[in-house]
Amino acid sequence: MLKLKVNDMDVEVEEGLTVLQACEKAGVEIPKFCYHEKLSIAGNCRMCLVEMEKSAKPIASCAMPASEGMVIKTNTPMIEKSRKGVMEFLLANHPLDCPVCDQGGECDLQDQSMFYGIDKSRFKENKRAVPDKNMGPLIKTQMTRCIHCTRCIRFATEIAGVPELGAIGRGEDMQITTYLEQSIKSELSGNVIDLCPVGALTSKPYVFEARPWELKKTETIDVMDAIGSNIRVDTYGWEVKRVLPIINEDINEEWISDKTRYACDGLLNQRLDVPYVKYNNNFEKASWKEVFNIIKSKIENSNKENICGFVGDLTNMETSFIFKEFFERTLNSKKYESRTSDRFIDNSSRENYIFNSTINGIEESDFIFLIGANPRFEATMINARIRKAYLNNKTKIISLNDVGDLTYPYEALNGKTQSIKDVIENKNSLSQAILDSKKPMIIIGESFLDLEKSEYLFNSLKKFLYKNKKFTNEWNPLNILSTDASSVGNFDLDIINNNEMLLKDLKENKFEIVFLIGQDNIDFKKKDEFVIYQGSHGDKGAELADIILPGSAFTEESSHYTNLEGKIQKTFKASYPPGEAKEDWQIINELAELMNNRKLFNDKEELQSSMFNYLNIKKEKQKSNFVDNKIEDNFVNEYLKVNYKDYYFSNVIARSSKTMVDCNNNKHEIKRTGTEG
Repeated sequence: MLKLKVNDMDVEVEEGLTVLQACEKAGVEIPKFCYHEKLSIAGNCRMCLVEMEKSAKPIASCAMPASEGMVIKTNTPMIEKSRKGVMEFLLANHPLDCPVCDQGGECDLQDQSMFYGIDKSRFKENKRAVPDKNMGPLIKTQMTRCIHCTRCIRFATEIAGVPELGAIGRGEDMQITTYLEQSIKSELSGNVIDLCPVGALTSKPYVFEARPWELKKTETIDVMDAIGSNIRVDTYGWEVKRVLPIINEDINEEWISDKTRYACDGLLNQRLDVPYVKYNNNFEKASWKEVFNIIKSKIENSNKENICGFVGDLTNMETSFIFKEFFERTLNSKKYESRTSDRFIDNSSRENYIFNSTINGIEESDFIFLIGANPRFEATMINARIRKAYLNNKTKIISLNDVGDLTYPYEALNGKTQSIKDVIENKNSLSQAILDSKKPMIIIGESFLDLEKSEYLFNSLKKFLYKNKKFTNEWNPLNILSTDASSVGNFDLDIINNNEMLLKDLKENKFEIVFLIGQDNIDFKKKDEFVIYQGSHGDKGAELADIILPGSAFTEESSHYTNLEGKIQKTFKASYPPGEAKEDWQIINELAELMNNRKLFNDKEELQSSMFNYLNIKKEKQKSNFVDNKIEDNFVNEYLKVNYKDYYFSNVIARSSKTMVDCNNNKHEIKRTGTEG
């Protein structure tokens, strides 16, 4: 530990920290623009000047390493004068357009010029003007406001892995620009808006929408993928205006994907706000009483064996649990499912379907093997962590398939499952690489689980890792990369049917009544089935339906989701369901009351306590780890094709978002003009 003095206070800090970090540890605030703890040090803005004993001039505290015996002063007249001078230079060319700037009210330049700046300027020259750049449908540029802190350049190069932003020109002629006049090809590009300390880069879809002090802020969880990024939803009235990241070092650090940030306008479009009944192939509005009576009559006149239910990709755990209870207690049936394909999932043990090494664990790993996964589009924040692990530790990364640019170098194999079998049987050099690594990570994508022989390969791989003592109390190398927000929660709640071929029966039209709870991804040709769709948007599921029950979106009810690594997180209600729409659990509860003359649960608290009780009992039963059962060897060599949903249209909210449509069109425009790569 190093000992130094900051404003006559004794401070002890670890070696390798900068003077700025030492001052912050001492509780002293240092103004800064270019410094950011997640980015490399640039030392551009000179706002962080401090006085150091025996130094004739002020020093830039962000770039100076702390050393033993330093005496630092941060509030002397010289430093005050220096900061005022720096601020005067920064504002020399900055336009006076705060009233029309979207950054107004949360602008670092505003705040610091008020606190550290000067009330007059000595510059009489004309201010320079910089032409605005085209950065695509997400980022609005007003480059005359830019103060050249280079945060955006460092983020694009270091975190996002797309070195497309840079500076051209020198001195007063310097400009930040994309090298080719096109949008940044990254799923993390929106984060430069949060990083920009002035109004040079702002959100294009949010332009002139609201001021920060007009918005109600709700901390909640994202459901666009299975990561469970921590977000803040800002609402104006009941309308969601924007989504921003919340720092959670264990999950998303302080970044979010573009889909998480921008798909929120889909919460306004194509919403279901009243119940509908289909008469003569046309939907007509109906009352709740009318639709419930029709459903009751249909169920009473049908064979219970011919009723099935499917839970969707954005469904919260409370809804899934009460739906399961409705089937078991009201219909006396277990014909419910949450998968949309015959994907292999062994839910006898939780380690078979979660991301066991944890998101933080990626940075500790020394070897990563991707099997049937494209983390860039399936789990953007996982991809950012893998890139971080590669940059910091030079982690070796191998993928069974060539899945295109993942923003870091990796070795691609031939995509055949024979390669996995060779690894398991020590016939491949990869086997030795796994055995030599201290903390290997095997990341298995959902495409692998769709294979015909996925069960044999999964169990063999698990046995291989156990036999070679890669499973320890601190480390579990086997990871499933789920893509849907509700997947792990549904598996925890056993919304899965391994005994009956429900999907096969559905495609063969063997059911009379089909419940779709937010399920829009099932591909089946409807014949005489009576389909009841409950959801928030008029999407694919609603098109098939005979009755539509309007539910709520994830921002409209407080509920729980389990992310891919098995962490249960709570979403909080930020707005209200539109029109006559209700919370999803409530709809099922009221339907059960009509069927049985009693509710399944008296209120949401009772539902939640019952659900957590179920999870705790299941957790107690699942103490045992690997059981070495005899694995049936019926291997067939298959080519593993990595299938993943279209990134911008992966769920109902994203498909209803105009911004996501613009992003998709922009992506195809880049490909069509041949400027990509």
